[in-house]
Amino acid sequence: MNIRNEIKAQIVRAGYTMQEVVDMLAAEHGWSNSVSNLSAKLQRGSLRYIEAIQLADVLGFDLVWQKRRGK
Repeated sequence: MNIRNEIKAQIVRAGYTMQEVVDMLAAEHGWSNSVSNLSAKLQRGSLRYIEAIQLADVLGFDLVWQKRRGK
């Protein structure tokens, strides 16, 4: 699965629409409240790490670095 589809799937699983997510990101983290801006970042693969953390935050997730087993 590519990152774009995975993020969109997580938004749906969390019970939100893209508009609701960008509204929360705008209110909590000062993002643009444009769905097209988020969609374009996902399409281009240009979402910055801090943006991924903030996106996870509004969805109720933490991004965690976990050591792979056997490495």
